[in-house]
Amino acid sequence: MTLRSSPVALAARAAHAGRLIALPTDTVYGIGTRPDDPLATTRIFEAKGRPRDLELPVLVPSTAAAREIAAFDERAEALSFRFWAGPLTIVLRRTAASRGWELGGDPETIGVRMPHHPLALAVLSLAGPLAVTSANRSGEPTVETCAGLTDVFGEAVDVYLCASEPLLGRPSTVVDLASGTWRVLRAGAVPDDELAEALRDVG
Repeated sequence: MTLRSSPVALAARAAHAGRLIALPTDTVYGIGTRPDDPLATTRIFEAKGRPRDLELPVLVPSTAAAREIAAFDERAEALSFRFWAGPLTIVLRRTAASRGWELGGDPETIGVRMPHHPLALAVLSLAGPLAVTSANRSGEPTVETCAGLTDVFGEAVDVYLCASEPLLGRPSTVVDLASGTWRVLRAGAVPDDELAEALRDVG
């Protein structure tokens, strides 16, 4: 198998073309695509039955990539240094680079995360940042296996990247830094007290 025909390369090319891919992360399986193509992000909303008032998070291959699309402050720097790569999504104001992306929710903010999973990072390193949300129908439990994914999404997803074992992780913690005082929007794998500790000495 050549690098160009590897599953990771195929997934990256499909996402770059605006099609949907399924991939394992360090929390749960996700489905994703390029974030700057409104037709592509619409495919995620339709596949999941996800309301448009819920913003799609964006996975990044590095903190540097996150800084290009999200306006980092000292708090974001502290949290990303402490918890990335890992299960923390940070909601920040958008930069000019991401301002026109149709991700649903608040058009002024963007949730970014660098995952800690080799397959996810390999795809992101080739494709760049991707809009990725949990691989389940809206309101239903997350799917733990690739077989379960294909049962749920079928041909709506072009490329399935599968982990060798079921994914049993908790969803990422989502912390909002875009609205002044930090607040947890969704409890998850990173406890509140660890967030508070990381932010204790930051203005």
